[in-house]
Amino acid sequence: MSDLDPNRPLGAEALARLRAVGRRFDPAAELETAEDAAVFLDEYLRDNPDPAAFTQALGIVARANGMTEIARRAGVGRESLYKSLSGDVTPTFETVLKVLAAVGLRLAVAPGGTEGRDRAA
Repeated sequence: MSDLDPNRPLGAEALARLRAVGRRFDPAAELETAEDAAVFLDEYLRDNPDPAAFTQALGIVARANGMTEIARRAGVGRESLYKSLSGDVTPTFETVLKVLAAVGLRLAVAPGGTEGRDRAA
């Protein structure tokens, strides 16, 4: 019996355990709601601050929602969308925002810790 809770989004630790036992896993299959996608992208970006990794994660979210439909909603070609979200090229910020909107998400910014400048000092 698996110790994974089917009602909780899979985080990086759960993904690592699945990979360790050699189980093939498609994270797109677990992303059923916009909330699932938001948690996935947030955790993915926290664990992988590389822009290429984020665009790959956004590609997983787009695939979970149907790449053809997301391309249509975002106003980009399907093949162009696959290429943009492969991690091999850097998509424009405009493309990232369009894809986020097409999957029902928006970009938000939050304080990230001690690296930012404290302007109150």
